[in-house]
Amino acid sequence: MTTAAPPPTSTHLVLVRHAVTAQTGPLLSGRAPGIDLSEDGRAQAEALGERMANLPVDIVYASPIERTTQTAEAVARHHGLTVQRLDGVLEADYGEWTGQKLTDLAKTDLWKTVQRAPSRAIFPGGEGLAAMQARMIAALEAVVVDHPGELVVVVSHADPIKAAIAHYTGVHLDLFQRIIVSPASVTAFAFTAHGVAMLKCNDTGTLDELRPPKPGANSDEADASASTEGGGADDDQATSKEPSNA
Repeated sequence: MTTAAPPPTSTHLVLVRHAVTAQTGPLLSGRAPGIDLSEDGRAQAEALGERMANLPVDIVYASPIERTTQTAEAVARHHGLTVQRLDGVLEADYGEWTGQKLTDLAKTDLWKTVQRAPSRAIFPGGEGLAAMQARMIAALEAVVVDHPGELVVVVSHADPIKAAIAHYTGVHLDLFQRIIVSPASVTAFAFTAHGVAMLKCNDTGTLDELRPPKPGANSDEADASASTEGGGADDDQATSKEPSNA
């Protein structure tokens, strides 16, 4: 009698945007140090941790910036984990734009490029958005390889997460400004032998779909379940006009 092959390993990658700071919205914080979560941000992070408390989280990574690390710690403490640093998911290097008001930056010619053809945008004294996407994807792919069959949380920033969503859903980087990633939101992917499926996008509601399949479910049933689970944003988030680069 032939023994059935084991089902393909599925790794769940959960991308989380950090919670808000006092600068989220009006200023382009970028990689500036010393920016902690605001009171509202700490409440967002705590609520996020509670939402993820019942998930089988195996490891939590974060960009090495205060606001991402603090958000990640709110998740990790529910699972007895220590946040691991992941440099590849760091915010884009905005160079001379760092710390400036978004209303002032919106008046520049480069802003038009960032909005209309971001793959061609390179920030003065910083990096290009195409380069940011490349190192973000490289970092995430390495994480997936290192954690087969696990549920991995990575806390990052709006633009890197938007770039990852674009990559894994086959959207050109020049269209990534159409994607909204809200503070403390969850975007989740399932990596299987059959490809990558997006399970959640900019989600601030229930995370029950990220629970492992029930015992006895075969791989085809699990894949079908993953492909039909809700991935849209909540109605009150889908039309958000907040700046992404905060």
